Amino acid sequence: MDPNTDQNKPKKIGLALSGGGIRGVAHLGVLQALSDRGIEFSHISGTSAGAIAAAFFAAGYTPKETLEIIKDAHLLRRLRPSIGSTGLISILHVEDLLKEYFPDNTFSKLKIPITVTSVDLGEGKLVYFTDGELVKSLLASCCLPGLFKPILINGHMFVDGGILNNFPVEPLVGNCDLIIGVTCNHLAPVTEIHSFGQMVDRAAMLAINSGLDAHKRLCDVVIEPHGLGTYGIFDTSYAEYIYMIGYEEGLKALEGNEVLKSLLTSRNESS
Repeated sequence: MDPNTDQNKPKKIGLALSGGGIRGVAHLGVLQALSDRGIEFSHISGTSAGAIAAAFFAAGYTPKETLEIIKDAHLLRRLRPSIGSTGLISILHVEDLLKEYFPDNTFSKLKIPITVTSVDLGEGKLVYFTDGELVKSLLASCCLPGLFKPILINGHMFVDGGILNNFPVEPLVGNCDLIIGVTCNHLAPVTEIHSFGQMVDRAAMLAINSGLDAHKRLCDVVIEPHGLGTYGIFDTSYAEYIYMIGYEEGLKALEGNEVLKSLLTSRNESS
């Protein structure tokens, strides 16, 4: 068979990672499971925590290394009050920390192309960052409105991409032969709500997940660790546990998903 035929070309695999605060650590576990089996990605798209996971992986950090960075860096201690403005806290105090790990601070130096999702608050529209300054784009994607001050980029105010698209599969459509989506906000059914905070958090999660099914249909494979929606976005003490949930869910997908099994078989035969 002609080795130059399309059948022999390696598939371009895209990966979409949802937002979800500390729940996004599950993405690292899934990434570890998939990369351990030799799956390589041609493009990664992410919102908020998913964008952070995408950037570290695309820069060459292993998922386990990224987990240790998140645990050791004490990101929440870097946040400082910023009273009297459009948000309570300035996320820019995390900027210097991220620049330690992304010293080039540019999309062009990443080993894998990534797309970072954010929302232009003034224009009221979704924005996909794919080039230019990396760290500011990551901060914009993580900037929860009302909690954090908007990030200014070229005179525009940017906030968390999850407001309009918490599962950014669209940048991969048409650019990849196969799309794997990982979402970390699954809500298990409950019969009781025990606090006002729990009620607000659950309502917010339901709103975020409202368009999830449409995005899932754009994926060839969806990996969704169950029950993570019960963890608060800043529950950093559960990071290791959430990572393992993601890792185990990634292994289950590799063993039980026919698309992934077929992909692994074809890669083993060609190697």
